[in-house]
Order: sequence, then structure tokens, then C-alpha cells
Amino acid sequence: MSSTHRDAAAGPRRHLAVSHALLMTLGMVITTDILKTAPTVAQNVDAALFYPLWMLGGLLSMVGALCFAEMATAFPHPGGDYHFLRSAYGARLGFLFAWSRFTVMHTGWIALTAFLFADHLTTLLPLGAHGSGIVAASLIVVLAGVNLVGVRFSFLTQAALVTLLTAGFVGIVGVGVWLQAQAYVAPVVAAPPPAGGIAGASAAMIYVFLAFGGWSDAATLSSEIRDGRRGMFIALTGSLAALLLIYVAVNWAFVRGLGFAGLAASEAPAVELLRRAFGAGGAWLIVFVVGVAAVSSIHSTLIVGARTTYAAARDVLALQKLGRWDDSRGVPAHAVLAEAGVALLLVLFGSFAQSGFNAMVEYMTPVYWFFLCLSSLALIVLRVRRPEVARPVKVPLYPVLPLLFAAVCLYMLYSSLAYVGYGALLGVGVLLAGVALLARLMPRRPRAAAAAHEPL
Repeated sequence: MSSTHRDAAAGPRRHLAVSHALLMTLGMVITTDILKTAPTVAQNVDAALFYPLWMLGGLLSMVGALCFAEMATAFPHPGGDYHFLRSAYGARLGFLFAWSRFTVMHTGWIALTAFLFADHLTTLLPLGAHGSGIVAASLIVVLAGVNLVGVRFSFLTQAALVTLLTAGFVGIVGVGVWLQAQAYVAPVVAAPPPAGGIAGASAAMIYVFLAFGGWSDAATLSSEIRDGRRGMFIALTGSLAALLLIYVAVNWAFVRGLGFAGLAASEAPAVELLRRAFGAGGAWLIVFVVGVAAVSSIHSTLIVGARTTYAAARDVLALQKLGRWDDSRGVPAHAVLAEAGVALLLVLFGSFAQSGFNAMVEYMTPVYWFFLCLSSLALIVLRVRRPEVARPVKVPLYPVLPLLFAAVCLYMLYSSLAYVGYGALLGVGVLLAGVALLARLMPRRPRAAAAAHEPL
């Protein structure tokens, strides 16, 4: 068989059981962001709105997940929402989305998560002015190597990490239950009044959705799940339901151990909670949990991010090298290396900011909500344009739920520009740079050729 034919035949195989896909998706969404986002939410709303906002964030995320489950079962593809956007709006918007994931969303998330772990570690092990950046970069390099070993080792590693991380969150909740049984009374802490109003709730929801984010990436596994009819539905909705329960329980443990005002005033609520229960050793336990979460999140993001890059590169002749699939290891090796390289550049950028974590939040958020809005509306476009395609999963109350989620995305896009910070403008600037690159790599061509969905 010629090398051309081998490249055409190479690609993802349906090797994932539904249980593995569920663990993979849970690994994409369950992170220790909540250890930083819970205090921020408490700073912006009063106690009466605290739990309802977390519930609302989880339920609205499930609405979006239902939209993606329908598209993923109808149009399975390793590109996930890249493929949905390309099919609904054309090759140029699909390329712009892939560019944004490659330079902003996936790689920004990898850098953010690496900084989250590095910041916790350097509070216990002083490593100098650039210690956080060095730790973050080292973590990315190691996990890129794990991804390159092979798909079987990669997925098994992810399953083990998610199991450990879930156990860590259960442990935090267990501390809250233990304090409750001991009739523990949280000390009174003076905290500034919450911001309140629409501005406070909007800012709080940015961080709530950040904690639930990542579920859309599961669509990149749609062509690798053995059960194509129900696998994506179970993976998406099951992981978010589990995450909602975990996050509400963890927040309850924080409020139980620190008090609501104490949570709002805390910079590291989990560290304080476990220190009260176990003494100084509790801080190291939290670093372990954060480390497992960081490894799990970066690992899963490298897996799905490289698949989007691989899928998009196959559609652009100038990027064919990134569109090669290493069939012997079951991974898009060149795309993995490229994703890791951009993430390392963002770590370098974040190392010069006051907070690498906050810089990445600002950098990613507007671009993320812009494309998530387009993806939810793509469901309506594809129902109109491709009615003949079988849809094993259908969104109930169509088109109300897709339109509702699109409206939420638009409001969050506005909030991210109004309430996050100047870093958002940098992310938008990188998106606009992708428009210039698009004009160079994908010049206009006859409509008949565009309809053929051939490489450009």
C-alpha cells in the first residue's frame, strides 16, 4: 500500500468503551479551579444566591451538552465542534475556530492549569521568582511525552488520574461532614460585602462556568466511542451531573468549615479547611489533589486539542504535516507537539504577568464564549441543511433550548469583555490574527470546489 493510501486510511478507531469515554469527559471538566473560583463567587454574591448560581451553571452547561450530544452522534468526527462549525458555516469559520483553539482556548487552558498547580506548589516550596513558570513548563513537557507514548497508555493514565482526583474531592467533602459531626463552629471572619447586583452576579457566573468548562471538548471523541448511539450522551450528561454534585458538596464543605464570609476572604479555602482538620499536613494533601487535577486536565486537553488540530490541518494543504496520524501509537503526534509548544509560549507570557492564572482566564474567556454560541446555533443550521441525517440523540424542546443556550453564551461574551480585564483584548487580538492567516492560507475559490469539502 502506498504512503498516500496509508495516510488516507489512518485515523481514529472506535476503541473506547462508554465507561472510558465518561471518565475521559469527567477528566476534561473536573478541575481544582473551584479552589480559586469558589471564593471569587462568594465575593460577588450574597449567601442566598451562592448555591443557586452553582446549580444554574451546572444545569445550563447540561443544556449546552445536549446540543453537542445531538451533533456528535449525528456527525461523529475527531474534530468535534470544529467539524460542526465547518459543516454549518463553511471551511473558513471552521479554520478560524481551529486556530482559536490552537492558540487561545486549549493551549490557554493548559497554561492556566499548569500555573494553578505551580502556584500551590511554590507556596510550600519557594523556588524563586520564576519558579511557577519553570514548574508549569516542566509539567507540560512531561505530559506531552505521555501523550506521545501511545493512545492505550494515554487513556489508561487518564482513567487513573480521574479516579484519584474524584477521591480527593470526596476527601474535602468528608472533612466538612466530620466538622459537622463535631458540631464545629466556623470562626467569625470580617469580609468585605459582596459586589451584588447584576454586575456581581455576572462576574460570579464567569467563574462558575469556568469551573464547569471543558465539556464541549468531549465531542472530539465521537469517532472513537464504540457505542455511537448513546455513548456521547452518557459521557456528556453523566460527567456534568457528577460534577454538579461534587461542586455543590465541596462548596458546602467550604462554607461549613470557614463560614461564608471566611470563604469570601480566603485565597486558598481548601488549604485552610484541611489545615484546621489535619494541621500542617493538610496543606500538602491539597497540593497533591491540585497536582493530580492539573495532570488530569492538561493530559485530557492535550488529547482532544491535538485531535482538533489534526482534523483542521487535514483540510488545509499548507498544514498537511500537522494532519498526519501516527497509526502505530494511535495519536496525531505532530499536532501534540505543536499544542505543547504553543502552551509553553503562553507559560512564558504568563510568567511576566502578576498572576499567570488570572492572565490566562482573561486571555481565553471572550473567544471561548463567542465560538460556543456559534456551536449551539450550528445545531439549528444543521437540522435545516441536513435533515436526512439520522440523529440518535435529539435535543428536547427544540429550538427553545439551543436558542436559550446561545443567549446565555452571548451574555457571557459581553460579561467577559466588561468584567474580566485587559487580557481579554489580547485573546481577541490573536483571534483577529487568525483572520489574516486565513486570508493567506485559504484564498477564495469557486463555490463548487468549496462544496466538495476537499483540502484547501
